[in-house]
Amino acid sequence: MPPIRKIATWRETVFGEMGRDAPRPIIRAVALAVIANPFAGRPGMEDLTVLWEAGAALGERLMPELAAMLGGPAVSYGKAAIVGVAGEVEHGGAVVHPRLGKPMRAAIGGGASPVPSAVKVAAAGTPIDIPLGHKDDAWSFAHFDTITVMMADGPRPEEILVAMALADGGRVWNRCGGGPAR
Repeated sequence: MPPIRKIATWRETVFGEMGRDAPRPIIRAVALAVIANPFAGRPGMEDLTVLWEAGAALGERLMPELAAMLGGPAVSYGKAAIVGVAGEVEHGGAVVHPRLGKPMRAAIGGGASPVPSAVKVAAAGTPIDIPLGHKDDAWSFAHFDTITVMMADGPRPEEILVAMALADGGRVWNRCGGGPAR
């Protein structure tokens, strides 16, 4: 596992949207980890297994706390990564795709849908939208959402910022139809 420089978590409660109260408050929780990128400055490395393993280890370490922060069952989830400018987008993909989903699902008691994700290369302080989707119904339009995150000092050029998010409900005022109305 590459060294972790820092971890941040937060929880937000959405009470309404555009002057309309939510039927119930929606809780969303996020965990961010900034890790060293062992492949920074080394373009084209073929074996990225260490980053696959890092994704699994971060999920195992952060997801139980993240799930507990909701205070109830998770309904939607998502993940994202920002690779510092000395790395390549594939480094972020290696952290979030092959093995991060399994510990995410384990922490929330399963999930039939793919975990939505986003990855990009950017400088420290750049925001990223973590896409959210329903954990069991990939076509639940009410749960297509994002949560925007950033870390002012990360990722540095030789780092990767890894983000995981959970929510206990969908958008407050869904009018797009489709999927369960939770």
